[in-house]
Amino acid sequence: MTSALETDRIRHLLRIGRELIAEHDTEAVLDRILNEARAITGARYAALGLLNKDRTELERFVTRGIDAAVHRAIGDLPRGRGVLGVLIEDPRPLRLADVGQHPRSYGFPMAHPAMHTFLGVPIVIRGEGWGNLYLAEKQDGEFTEEDEEAVVVLAQWAAIAIDNARLYQNSERRSEQLARAVRSLEASRDIADAISGMPELNRILELIVKRGRALVEAQSLVIMLSEGDELVVVASAGHGGGAHGHRLPIAGSTSGQVLQRGVPERITDAAHRLRVAPSELGVPDPRFALMVPMIHRGAGVGVLAAFDRGTGRAEFTPADEQLLRTFAASAASAVALNRSVEAERLRSTIAAADAERSRWARELHDQTLQALGGLRVLLASTVGRGDANSKDEVMRQAIEDIEVEIGNLRGIISDLRPSLLDDLGLRPAIEALLDRRRDAGLEIDARLMLPDPSDGKAIMAPELETTTYRLVQEALTNVSKHARATHVRVFVGLDDRCVTIEVQDDGIGFDPTRETSGFGLAGMRERVYLAGGELQIEPDDQGTLVRARLPVRGATPRVGLSTPDEVAS
Repeated sequence: MTSALETDRIRHLLRIGRELIAEHDTEAVLDRILNEARAITGARYAALGLLNKDRTELERFVTRGIDAAVHRAIGDLPRGRGVLGVLIEDPRPLRLADVGQHPRSYGFPMAHPAMHTFLGVPIVIRGEGWGNLYLAEKQDGEFTEEDEEAVVVLAQWAAIAIDNARLYQNSERRSEQLARAVRSLEASRDIADAISGMPELNRILELIVKRGRALVEAQSLVIMLSEGDELVVVASAGHGGGAHGHRLPIAGSTSGQVLQRGVPERITDAAHRLRVAPSELGVPDPRFALMVPMIHRGAGVGVLAAFDRGTGRAEFTPADEQLLRTFAASAASAVALNRSVEAERLRSTIAAADAERSRWARELHDQTLQALGGLRVLLASTVGRGDANSKDEVMRQAIEDIEVEIGNLRGIISDLRPSLLDDLGLRPAIEALLDRRRDAGLEIDARLMLPDPSDGKAIMAPELETTTYRLVQEALTNVSKHARATHVRVFVGLDDRCVTIEVQDDGIGFDPTRETSGFGLAGMRERVYLAGGELQIEPDDQGTLVRARLPVRGATPRVGLSTPDEVAS
Protein backbone atom coordinates (compact mmCIF):
# COMPACT_ATOMS: atom_id res chain seq x y z
CA MET A 1 0.00 0.00 0.00
CA THR A 2 1.28 3.45 -0.91
CA SER A 3 2.04 5.63 2.11
CA ALA A 4 0.60 9.07 2.55
CA LEU A 5 4.10 10.51 2.06
CA GLU A 6 4.50 8.76 -1.26
CA THR A 7 1.02 9.86 -2.33
CA ASP A 8 1.89 13.46 -1.59
CA ARG A 9 5.14 13.07 -3.54
CA ILE A 10 3.26 11.66 -6.56
CA ARG A 11 0.76 14.51 -6.45
CA HIS A 12 3.60 16.97 -6.16
CA LEU A 13 5.38 15.46 -9.18
CA LEU A 14 2.18 15.63 -11.22
CA ARG A 15 1.71 19.28 -10.35
CA ILE A 16 5.36 20.00 -11.17
CA GLY A 17 4.95 18.24 -14.51
CA ARG A 18 1.94 20.33 -15.48
CA GLU A 19 3.72 23.55 -14.52
CA LEU A 20 6.94 22.60 -16.29
CA ILE A 21 5.16 21.77 -19.53
CA ALA A 22 3.39 25.14 -19.43
CA GLU A 23 6.73 26.96 -19.16
CA HIS A 24 8.22 28.16 -22.48
CA ASP A 25 11.50 29.57 -21.19
CA THR A 26 14.27 26.94 -21.19
CA GLU A 27 16.28 28.70 -18.49
CA ALA A 28 13.21 28.88 -16.24
CA VAL A 29 12.65 25.13 -16.78
CA LEU A 30 16.25 24.34 -15.78
CA ASP A 31 16.00 26.47 -12.66
CA ARG A 32 12.71 24.82 -11.62
CA ILE A 33 14.14 21.30 -12.16
CA LEU A 34 17.15 21.95 -9.94
CA ASN A 35 15.10 23.48 -7.14
CA GLU A 36 12.43 20.74 -7.23
CA ALA A 37 15.03 17.95 -7.31
CA ARG A 38 16.60 19.28 -4.13
CA ALA A 39 13.20 19.70 -2.48
CA ILE A 40 11.80 16.20 -3.16
CA THR A 41 15.04 14.35 -2.25
CA GLY A 42 16.43 16.54 0.53
CA ALA A 43 19.73 16.95 -1.39
CA ARG A 44 22.00 19.82 -0.42
CA TYR A 45 23.53 20.19 -3.85
CA ALA A 46 22.05 19.83 -7.35
CA ALA A 47 23.53 20.24 -10.82
CA LEU A 48 22.51 19.91 -14.44
CA GLY A 49 25.14 18.90 -16.96
CA LEU A 50 24.22 19.67 -20.59
CA LEU A 51 25.94 17.52 -23.24
CA ASN A 52 27.75 18.89 -26.25
CA LYS A 53 26.61 18.24 -29.81
CA ASP A 54 28.58 14.98 -30.06
CA ARG A 55 27.40 13.85 -26.59
CA THR A 56 30.96 13.15 -25.50
CA GLU A 57 31.29 15.64 -22.65
CA LEU A 58 29.50 18.34 -20.74
CA GLU A 59 29.18 21.64 -22.55
CA ARG A 60 27.44 23.47 -19.71
CA PHE A 61 27.18 22.87 -15.98
CA VAL A 62 24.46 24.60 -13.91
CA THR A 63 24.48 24.24 -10.12
CA ARG A 64 22.39 25.04 -7.04
CA GLY A 65 23.63 25.03 -3.42
CA ILE A 66 27.14 26.40 -4.11
CA ASP A 67 27.54 30.15 -3.82
CA ALA A 68 29.47 32.39 -6.21
CA ALA A 69 32.56 32.68 -3.96
CA VAL A 70 32.97 28.88 -3.80
CA HIS A 71 32.45 28.68 -7.56
CA ARG A 72 35.29 31.13 -8.10
CA ALA A 73 37.54 29.19 -5.72
CA ILE A 74 36.80 25.86 -7.44
CA GLY A 75 37.77 27.25 -10.86
CA ASP A 76 36.85 25.44 -14.07
CA LEU A 77 33.57 23.57 -14.03
CA PRO A 78 33.59 19.80 -14.72
CA ARG A 79 33.53 18.53 -18.29
CA GLY A 80 32.14 15.05 -17.55
CA ARG A 81 35.13 12.97 -16.47
CA GLY A 82 35.21 10.63 -13.47
CA VAL A 83 31.88 9.62 -11.93
CA LEU A 84 30.00 12.34 -13.86
CA GLY A 85 31.16 10.73 -17.10
CA VAL A 86 29.65 7.37 -16.18
CA LEU A 87 26.15 8.65 -17.03
CA ILE A 88 27.44 10.03 -20.34
CA GLU A 89 28.77 6.61 -21.35
CA ASP A 90 25.89 4.64 -19.82
CA PRO A 91 22.75 6.84 -19.51
CA ARG A 92 21.07 5.00 -16.62
CA PRO A 93 20.36 6.13 -13.05
CA LEU A 94 23.38 5.90 -10.72
CA ARG A 95 22.96 5.94 -6.89
CA LEU A 96 26.02 5.84 -4.59
CA ALA A 97 26.43 5.83 -0.80
CA ASP A 98 29.91 7.36 -1.13
CA VAL A 99 30.91 8.84 -4.45
CA GLY A 100 34.57 8.86 -3.42
CA GLN A 101 34.60 5.04 -3.32
CA HIS A 102 33.58 4.64 -6.95
CA PRO A 103 36.37 3.31 -9.20
CA ARG A 104 35.94 6.26 -11.59
CA SER A 105 36.21 8.86 -8.83
CA TYR A 106 39.04 11.34 -9.34
CA GLY A 107 38.39 13.21 -6.11
CA PHE A 108 37.39 16.87 -5.76
CA PRO A 109 39.29 20.16 -6.17
CA MET A 110 40.74 21.70 -3.01
CA ALA A 111 38.00 24.31 -2.56
CA HIS A 112 35.18 21.91 -3.47
CA PRO A 113 32.70 21.19 -0.62
CA ALA A 114 32.67 17.63 0.73
CA MET A 115 30.20 15.30 -1.02
CA HIS A 116 29.46 11.67 -0.22
CA THR A 117 25.99 10.48 -1.17
CA PHE A 118 25.23 10.79 -4.89
CA LEU A 119 22.32 10.30 -7.26
CA GLY A 120 22.59 10.79 -11.01
CA VAL A 121 19.76 10.49 -13.55
CA PRO A 122 19.98 11.04 -17.33
CA ILE A 123 17.62 13.41 -19.17
CA VAL A 124 16.71 11.84 -22.51
CA ILE A 125 14.87 13.83 -25.19
CA ARG A 126 13.45 12.01 -28.22
CA GLY A 127 15.60 8.97 -27.49
CA GLU A 128 18.88 10.85 -27.27
CA GLY A 129 20.83 11.97 -24.22
CA TRP A 130 20.47 15.70 -23.62
CA GLY A 131 22.05 15.99 -20.19
CA ASN A 132 22.23 14.61 -16.68
CA LEU A 133 20.71 15.62 -13.35
CA TYR A 134 23.14 15.23 -10.45
CA LEU A 135 22.26 15.34 -6.72
CA ALA A 136 24.64 15.09 -3.73
CA GLU A 137 24.68 15.12 0.08
CA LYS A 138 21.20 13.98 1.14
CA GLN A 139 20.61 15.69 4.44
CA ASP A 140 19.27 12.67 6.40
CA GLY A 141 21.22 9.71 5.07
CA GLU A 142 21.57 8.00 1.72
CA PHE A 143 19.42 8.50 -1.35
CA THR A 144 16.68 5.88 -1.43
CA GLU A 145 15.05 3.90 -4.19
CA GLU A 146 12.01 6.15 -3.80
CA ASP A 147 14.27 9.19 -4.28
CA GLU A 148 15.61 7.62 -7.46
CA GLU A 149 12.13 6.87 -8.79
CA ALA A 150 10.97 10.40 -8.03
CA VAL A 151 14.00 11.97 -9.72
CA VAL A 152 13.56 9.67 -12.74
CA VAL A 153 9.95 10.92 -13.07
CA LEU A 154 11.16 14.49 -12.63
CA ALA A 155 13.79 13.93 -15.33
CA GLN A 156 11.09 12.63 -17.67
CA TRP A 157 8.95 15.69 -17.02
CA ALA A 158 12.06 17.81 -17.53
CA ALA A 159 12.74 16.17 -20.91
CA ILE A 160 9.20 16.93 -22.10
CA ALA A 161 9.27 20.50 -20.75
CA ILE A 162 12.73 21.27 -22.20
CA ASP A 163 11.72 19.87 -25.60
CA ASN A 164 8.51 21.93 -25.57
CA ALA A 165 10.38 25.08 -24.54
CA ARG A 166 13.00 24.59 -27.25
CA LEU A 167 10.33 23.98 -29.88
CA TYR A 168 8.43 27.05 -28.75
CA GLN A 169 11.53 29.23 -28.74
CA ASN A 170 12.58 27.90 -32.15
CA SER A 171 9.08 28.59 -33.43
CA GLU A 172 9.18 32.10 -31.97
CA ARG A 173 12.61 32.66 -33.48
CA ARG A 174 11.52 31.42 -36.88
CA SER A 175 8.37 33.50 -36.64
CA GLU A 176 10.43 36.59 -35.84
CA GLN A 177 12.85 35.80 -38.66
CA LEU A 178 9.93 35.33 -41.03
CA ALA A 179 8.34 38.57 -39.85
CA ARG A 180 11.62 40.42 -40.36
CA ALA A 181 12.03 38.84 -43.79
CA VAL A 182 8.48 39.90 -44.70
CA ARG A 183 9.19 43.44 -43.51
CA SER A 184 12.36 43.46 -45.60
CA LEU A 185 10.47 42.24 -48.68
CA GLU A 186 7.73 44.81 -48.11
CA ALA A 187 10.30 47.57 -47.79
CA SER A 188 12.08 46.40 -50.95
CA ARG A 189 8.73 46.20 -52.75
CA ASP A 190 7.89 49.75 -51.71
CA ILE A 191 11.20 50.92 -53.14
CA ALA A 192 10.57 49.04 -56.39
CA ASP A 193 7.12 50.64 -56.62
CA ALA A 194 8.64 54.03 -55.90
CA ILE A 195 11.08 53.71 -58.78
CA SER A 196 8.23 53.47 -61.26
CA GLY A 197 6.02 56.03 -59.54
CA MET A 198 8.54 58.62 -58.29
CA PRO A 199 10.91 60.01 -60.90
CA GLU A 200 12.55 62.30 -58.34
CA LEU A 201 15.54 60.76 -56.56
CA ASN A 202 14.96 62.84 -53.42
CA ARG A 203 11.56 61.25 -52.83
CA ILE A 204 13.01 57.77 -53.32
CA LEU A 205 15.77 58.54 -50.83
CA GLU A 206 13.21 59.81 -48.34
CA LEU A 207 11.32 56.53 -48.61
CA ILE A 208 14.52 54.50 -48.21
CA VAL A 209 15.59 56.20 -44.97
CA LYS A 210 12.13 55.93 -43.43
CA ARG A 211 11.63 52.27 -44.29
CA GLY A 212 15.22 51.36 -43.41
CA ARG A 213 14.94 53.05 -40.01
CA ALA A 214 11.70 51.21 -39.22
CA LEU A 215 13.19 47.93 -40.42
CA VAL A 216 15.95 47.83 -37.77
CA GLU A 217 14.13 50.02 -35.22
CA ALA A 218 16.91 52.61 -35.28
CA GLN A 219 16.61 56.02 -33.69
CA SER A 220 18.32 57.56 -36.73
CA LEU A 221 19.27 56.46 -40.22
CA VAL A 222 21.40 58.37 -42.71
CA ILE A 223 22.09 57.79 -46.41
CA MET A 224 25.42 58.85 -47.84
CA LEU A 225 26.01 58.56 -51.60
CA SER A 226 29.41 58.48 -53.21
CA GLU A 227 30.51 61.35 -55.42
CA GLY A 228 34.08 61.05 -56.60
CA ASP A 229 36.32 60.57 -53.57
CA GLU A 230 33.68 61.81 -51.12
CA LEU A 231 30.48 60.65 -49.44
CA VAL A 232 27.60 63.14 -49.40
CA VAL A 233 24.80 63.06 -46.81
CA VAL A 234 21.67 63.08 -48.98
CA ALA A 235 18.85 61.96 -46.66
CA SER A 236 18.12 61.15 -43.02
CA ALA A 237 15.24 60.03 -40.81
CA GLY A 238 14.66 60.03 -37.07
CA HIS A 239 16.50 62.03 -34.45
CA GLY A 240 18.79 64.81 -35.56
CA GLY A 241 19.10 65.87 -39.19
CA GLY A 242 20.30 69.06 -40.78
CA ALA A 243 23.47 67.55 -42.24
CA HIS A 244 22.15 67.24 -45.81
CA GLY A 245 24.82 68.13 -48.31
CA HIS A 246 27.68 67.59 -45.84
CA ARG A 247 30.67 65.84 -47.42
CA LEU A 248 32.98 63.25 -45.88
CA PRO A 249 36.23 62.01 -47.38
CA ILE A 250 36.00 58.33 -48.29
CA ALA A 251 39.66 57.77 -47.41
CA GLY A 252 39.42 59.34 -43.97
CA SER A 253 36.14 58.08 -42.55
CA THR A 254 34.72 54.85 -41.17
CA SER A 255 31.81 55.19 -43.60
CA GLY A 256 34.27 55.37 -46.47
CA GLN A 257 36.08 52.26 -45.26
CA VAL A 258 32.79 50.37 -45.14
CA LEU A 259 32.09 51.47 -48.73
CA GLN A 260 35.57 50.53 -49.96
CA ARG A 261 35.61 47.11 -48.28
CA GLY A 262 32.00 46.37 -49.12
CA VAL A 263 31.51 44.79 -45.68
CA PRO A 264 29.02 45.94 -42.99
CA GLU A 265 30.33 47.04 -39.61
CA ARG A 266 28.60 47.08 -36.22
CA ILE A 267 30.04 49.75 -33.93
CA THR A 268 29.71 49.74 -30.14
CA ASP A 269 31.56 53.02 -29.48
CA ALA A 270 30.23 55.36 -32.16
CA ALA A 271 31.63 58.55 -30.63
CA HIS A 272 35.24 57.36 -31.12
CA ARG A 273 34.99 54.76 -33.89
CA LEU A 274 33.27 56.99 -36.47
CA ARG A 275 36.46 59.08 -36.96
CA VAL A 276 34.25 62.13 -37.62
CA ALA A 277 32.11 64.21 -35.30
CA PRO A 278 28.57 62.72 -35.12
CA SER A 279 27.23 66.20 -35.76
CA GLU A 280 28.69 65.98 -39.27
CA LEU A 281 26.14 63.22 -39.90
CA GLY A 282 23.36 65.12 -38.15
CA VAL A 283 23.13 62.52 -35.35
CA PRO A 284 23.14 63.70 -31.71
CA ASP A 285 25.52 61.74 -29.44
CA PRO A 286 25.11 58.18 -30.81
CA ARG A 287 26.30 55.17 -28.80
CA PHE A 288 25.89 52.32 -31.29
CA ALA A 289 25.99 52.27 -35.07
CA LEU A 290 25.43 49.88 -37.93
CA MET A 291 26.98 50.79 -41.28
CA VAL A 292 26.09 48.85 -44.40
CA PRO A 293 27.48 49.45 -47.91
CA MET A 294 25.07 49.99 -50.79
CA ILE A 295 26.46 47.79 -53.56
CA HIS A 296 25.09 47.60 -57.10
CA ARG A 297 26.72 45.19 -59.56
CA GLY A 298 29.91 45.14 -57.55
CA ALA A 299 30.25 48.92 -57.36
CA GLY A 300 29.77 50.99 -54.21
CA VAL A 301 26.86 53.42 -54.49
CA GLY A 302 26.80 54.69 -50.93
CA VAL A 303 26.37 53.76 -47.27
CA LEU A 304 23.35 53.26 -44.98
CA ALA A 305 24.22 54.25 -41.41
CA ALA A 306 21.82 53.36 -38.58
CA PHE A 307 22.29 54.65 -35.03
CA ASP A 308 21.04 53.40 -31.63
CA ARG A 309 18.50 50.58 -31.82
CA GLY A 310 15.15 50.95 -30.07
CA THR A 311 14.01 53.35 -27.39
CA GLY A 312 16.71 52.13 -25.02
CA ARG A 313 19.49 52.87 -27.51
CA ALA A 314 20.58 49.23 -27.66
CA GLU A 315 23.31 47.59 -29.70
CA PHE A 316 22.51 46.30 -33.19
CA THR A 317 22.43 42.52 -33.62
CA PRO A 318 23.75 40.26 -36.40
CA ALA A 319 20.10 39.81 -37.47
CA ASP A 320 19.79 43.59 -37.83
CA GLU A 321 22.94 43.60 -39.92
CA GLN A 322 21.65 40.90 -42.25
CA LEU A 323 18.28 42.61 -42.55
CA LEU A 324 19.74 46.03 -43.34
CA ARG A 325 22.26 44.47 -45.71
CA THR A 326 19.48 42.90 -47.77
CA PHE A 327 17.55 46.17 -47.72
CA ALA A 328 20.68 48.13 -48.73
CA ALA A 329 21.00 45.99 -51.86
CA SER A 330 17.49 47.01 -52.94
CA ALA A 331 18.20 50.62 -52.03
CA ALA A 332 21.43 50.58 -54.07
CA SER A 333 19.58 49.17 -57.08
CA ALA A 334 16.94 51.90 -56.74
CA VAL A 335 19.53 54.68 -56.60
CA ALA A 336 21.59 53.21 -59.45
CA LEU A 337 18.52 52.71 -61.63
CA ASN A 338 17.27 56.22 -60.94
CA ARG A 339 20.68 57.65 -61.78
CA SER A 340 20.79 55.58 -64.93
CA VAL A 341 17.31 56.75 -65.97
CA GLU A 342 18.22 60.36 -65.22
CA ALA A 343 21.46 60.07 -67.19
CA GLU A 344 19.69 58.42 -70.12
CA ARG A 345 16.95 61.03 -69.98
CA LEU A 346 19.53 63.81 -70.00
CA ARG A 347 21.37 62.22 -72.91
CA SER A 348 18.09 61.80 -74.76
CA THR A 349 17.08 65.39 -74.04
CA ILE A 350 20.44 66.74 -75.19
CA ALA A 351 20.35 64.58 -78.32
CA ALA A 352 16.78 65.66 -79.03
CA ALA A 353 17.67 69.32 -78.56
CA ASP A 354 20.67 68.97 -80.88
CA ALA A 355 18.55 67.18 -83.45
CA GLU A 356 15.87 69.86 -83.15
CA ARG A 357 18.45 72.58 -83.75
CA SER A 358 19.79 70.65 -86.73
CA ARG A 359 16.31 70.30 -88.11
CA TRP A 360 15.56 74.03 -87.94
CA ALA A 361 19.02 74.75 -89.38
CA ARG A 362 18.11 72.57 -92.38
CA GLU A 363 14.75 74.32 -92.68
CA LEU A 364 16.43 77.73 -92.70
CA HIS A 365 19.12 76.54 -95.09
CA ASP A 366 16.85 74.74 -97.55
CA GLN A 367 14.14 77.39 -97.65
CA THR A 368 15.00 80.80 -96.30
CA LEU A 369 18.73 80.90 -97.00
CA GLN A 370 18.35 79.55 -100.54
CA ALA A 371 15.61 82.04 -101.28
CA LEU A 372 17.65 84.93 -99.90
CA GLY A 373 20.61 83.80 -101.99
CA GLY A 374 18.45 83.80 -105.12
CA LEU A 375 17.10 87.21 -104.20
CA ARG A 376 20.64 88.55 -103.84
CA VAL A 377 21.58 87.25 -107.29
CA LEU A 378 18.43 88.80 -108.75
CA LEU A 379 19.12 92.21 -107.23
CA ALA A 380 22.82 92.11 -108.07
CA SER A 381 22.02 91.44 -111.70
CA THR A 382 20.13 94.72 -111.98
CA VAL A 383 22.79 96.97 -110.52
CA GLY A 384 24.08 99.30 -113.24
CA ARG A 385 22.08 97.55 -115.93
CA GLY A 386 18.80 98.00 -117.70
CA ASP A 387 16.29 100.81 -117.67
CA ALA A 388 14.04 101.98 -114.86
CA ASN A 389 11.08 99.83 -115.98
CA SER A 390 13.11 96.59 -115.81
CA LYS A 391 14.50 97.61 -112.41
CA ASP A 392 11.00 98.25 -111.12
CA GLU A 393 9.96 94.78 -112.26
CA VAL A 394 12.90 93.23 -110.46
CA MET A 395 12.11 95.18 -107.28
CA ARG A 396 8.48 94.04 -107.38
CA GLN A 397 9.64 90.43 -107.77
CA ALA A 398 12.08 90.92 -104.87
CA ILE A 399 9.31 92.25 -102.64
CA GLU A 400 7.13 89.26 -103.46
CA ASP A 401 9.99 86.90 -102.64
CA ILE A 402 10.66 88.69 -99.37
CA GLU A 403 6.99 88.42 -98.41
CA VAL A 404 7.07 84.68 -99.13
CA GLU A 405 10.13 84.20 -96.94
CA ILE A 406 8.63 86.32 -94.19
CA GLY A 407 5.72 83.89 -94.24
CA ASN A 408 8.13 80.94 -94.12
CA LEU A 409 9.98 82.46 -91.18
CA ARG A 410 6.70 83.08 -89.39
CA GLY A 411 5.80 79.43 -89.92
CA ILE A 412 9.15 78.30 -88.50
CA ILE A 413 8.77 80.64 -85.53
CA SER A 414 5.24 79.40 -84.95
CA ASP A 415 6.46 75.80 -85.03
CA LEU A 416 9.16 76.66 -82.50
CA ARG A 417 6.69 78.22 -80.06
CA PRO A 418 3.18 79.08 -81.31
CA SER A 419 1.88 82.24 -79.71
CA LEU A 420 -1.68 80.94 -80.04
CA LEU A 421 -0.85 78.19 -77.52
CA ASP A 422 0.11 80.80 -74.94
CA ASP A 423 -2.59 83.34 -75.80
CA LEU A 424 -5.69 81.31 -76.69
CA GLY A 425 -5.03 77.72 -75.75
CA LEU A 426 -4.55 74.28 -77.23
CA ARG A 427 -7.46 74.01 -79.65
CA PRO A 428 -6.78 77.25 -81.58
CA ALA A 429 -3.08 76.39 -81.72
CA ILE A 430 -3.75 72.92 -83.19
CA GLU A 431 -6.28 74.36 -85.67
CA ALA A 432 -3.67 76.88 -86.86
CA LEU A 433 -1.10 74.09 -87.17
CA LEU A 434 -3.49 72.01 -89.27
CA ASP A 435 -4.23 75.00 -91.53
CA ARG A 436 -0.52 75.51 -92.20
CA ARG A 437 -0.09 71.84 -93.09
CA ARG A 438 -3.13 72.05 -95.38
CA ASP A 439 -1.62 75.09 -97.08
CA ALA A 440 1.49 72.97 -97.68
CA GLY A 441 -0.64 70.52 -99.69
CA LEU A 442 -1.58 67.89 -97.10
CA GLU A 443 -5.22 66.74 -96.97
CA ILE A 444 -6.27 66.54 -93.31
CA ASP A 445 -9.49 65.38 -91.66
CA ALA A 446 -9.48 66.55 -88.04
CA ARG A 447 -11.70 65.95 -85.04
CA LEU A 448 -10.79 67.96 -81.95
CA MET A 449 -12.79 67.07 -78.84
CA LEU A 450 -11.25 69.75 -76.66
CA PRO A 451 -12.87 72.33 -74.39
CA ASP A 452 -13.44 75.76 -75.86
CA PRO A 453 -11.17 78.11 -73.88
CA SER A 454 -13.72 80.92 -74.27
CA ASP A 455 -16.12 79.24 -71.82
CA GLY A 456 -13.75 79.97 -68.93
CA LYS A 457 -13.85 76.40 -67.56
CA ALA A 458 -10.81 74.64 -66.15
CA ILE A 459 -8.62 73.19 -68.85
CA MET A 460 -5.40 71.18 -69.05
CA ALA A 461 -2.21 72.15 -67.29
CA PRO A 462 0.13 74.18 -69.54
CA GLU A 463 2.75 71.40 -69.60
CA LEU A 464 0.17 68.90 -70.86
CA GLU A 465 -1.06 71.34 -73.51
CA THR A 466 2.49 71.84 -74.79
CA THR A 467 3.13 68.07 -74.88
CA THR A 468 -0.12 67.46 -76.77
CA TYR A 469 0.63 70.18 -79.31
CA ARG A 470 4.20 68.94 -79.87
CA LEU A 471 3.07 65.35 -80.43
CA VAL A 472 0.59 66.43 -83.10
CA GLN A 473 3.17 68.73 -84.65
CA GLU A 474 5.92 66.09 -84.78
CA ALA A 475 3.60 63.41 -86.11
CA LEU A 476 2.49 65.71 -88.96
CA THR A 477 6.09 66.71 -89.67
CA ASN A 478 7.06 63.04 -90.00
CA VAL A 479 4.12 62.50 -92.35
CA SER A 480 5.15 65.45 -94.53
CA LYS A 481 8.81 64.49 -94.73
CA HIS A 482 8.79 60.69 -94.79
CA ALA A 483 5.38 59.11 -95.34
CA ARG A 484 4.64 60.21 -98.93
CA ALA A 485 1.03 60.46 -97.80
CA THR A 486 -1.85 62.36 -99.38
CA HIS A 487 -4.37 62.07 -96.57
CA VAL A 488 -4.09 62.29 -92.78
CA ARG A 489 -6.63 61.72 -90.02
CA VAL A 490 -6.09 63.67 -86.78
CA PHE A 491 -7.97 63.10 -83.54
CA VAL A 492 -7.34 64.87 -80.22
CA GLY A 493 -9.78 64.20 -77.37
CA LEU A 494 -9.90 65.02 -73.67
CA ASP A 495 -11.86 63.23 -70.94
CA ASP A 496 -11.62 63.14 -67.15
CA ARG A 497 -8.66 60.74 -67.16
CA CYS A 498 -6.49 61.37 -70.18
CA VAL A 499 -5.80 63.10 -73.48
CA THR A 500 -5.90 60.82 -76.51
CA ILE A 501 -3.96 61.76 -79.66
CA GLU A 502 -4.20 59.84 -82.94
CA VAL A 503 -2.49 60.74 -86.23
CA GLN A 504 -3.00 58.23 -89.07
CA ASP A 505 -1.72 58.61 -92.63
CA ASP A 506 -2.10 56.65 -95.86
CA GLY A 507 1.61 56.72 -96.68
CA ILE A 508 4.22 54.04 -97.26
CA GLY A 509 4.68 53.12 -93.60
CA PHE A 510 8.12 52.66 -92.05
CA ASP A 511 10.31 50.31 -90.04
CA PRO A 512 10.76 51.77 -86.52
CA THR A 513 13.98 49.79 -86.07
CA ARG A 514 15.56 51.88 -88.86
CA GLU A 515 14.67 55.23 -87.32
CA THR A 516 17.07 58.01 -88.21
CA SER A 517 19.01 60.04 -85.68
CA GLY A 518 16.70 63.07 -85.99
CA PHE A 519 14.39 64.29 -83.27
CA GLY A 520 11.46 62.23 -84.63
CA LEU A 521 10.21 59.36 -82.55
CA ALA A 522 12.90 59.77 -79.88
CA GLY A 523 11.54 63.20 -79.02
CA MET A 524 7.97 61.93 -79.01
CA ARG A 525 8.86 59.06 -76.70
CA GLU A 526 10.72 61.45 -74.41
CA ARG A 527 7.72 63.78 -74.12
CA VAL A 528 5.28 60.93 -73.51
CA TYR A 529 7.57 59.38 -70.88
CA LEU A 530 7.92 62.64 -68.99
CA ALA A 531 4.14 63.06 -69.05
CA GLY A 532 3.67 59.54 -67.66
CA GLY A 533 1.73 58.40 -70.71
CA GLU A 534 1.78 55.65 -73.34
CA LEU A 535 2.88 55.83 -76.98
CA GLN A 536 1.94 53.30 -79.66
CA ILE A 537 3.18 53.32 -83.26
CA GLU A 538 1.61 50.86 -85.67
CA PRO A 539 3.29 50.96 -89.10
CA ASP A 540 2.21 48.82 -92.05
CA ASP A 541 2.09 48.98 -95.84
CA GLN A 542 -1.19 50.96 -95.62
CA GLY A 543 0.33 53.82 -93.65
CA THR A 544 1.14 54.56 -90.02
CA LEU A 545 -0.94 55.16 -86.89
CA VAL A 546 0.57 57.13 -84.02
CA ARG A 547 -1.49 56.92 -80.82
CA ALA A 548 -0.63 58.55 -77.50
CA ARG A 549 -2.50 58.61 -74.20
CA LEU A 550 -1.46 61.19 -71.60
CA PRO A 551 -2.90 61.17 -68.06
CA VAL A 552 -4.61 64.29 -66.80
CA ARG A 553 -2.96 65.14 -63.46
CA GLY A 554 -4.98 68.21 -62.64
CA ALA A 555 -6.82 71.00 -64.42
CA THR A 556 -5.82 74.63 -64.22
CA PRO A 557 -7.78 77.70 -65.30
CA ARG A 558 -5.95 79.67 -67.98
CA VAL A 559 -4.65 82.91 -66.51
CA GLY A 560 -5.89 86.05 -68.22
CA LEU A 561 -8.73 84.32 -70.09
CA SER A 562 -12.06 86.20 -70.01
CA THR A 563 -15.54 84.77 -70.40
CA PRO A 564 -18.10 86.36 -72.77
CA ASP A 565 -20.02 87.68 -69.74
CA GLU A 566 -16.88 89.35 -68.42
CA VAL A 567 -16.27 90.96 -71.79
CA ALA A 568 -19.85 92.20 -71.96
CA SER A 569 -19.64 93.73 -68.52
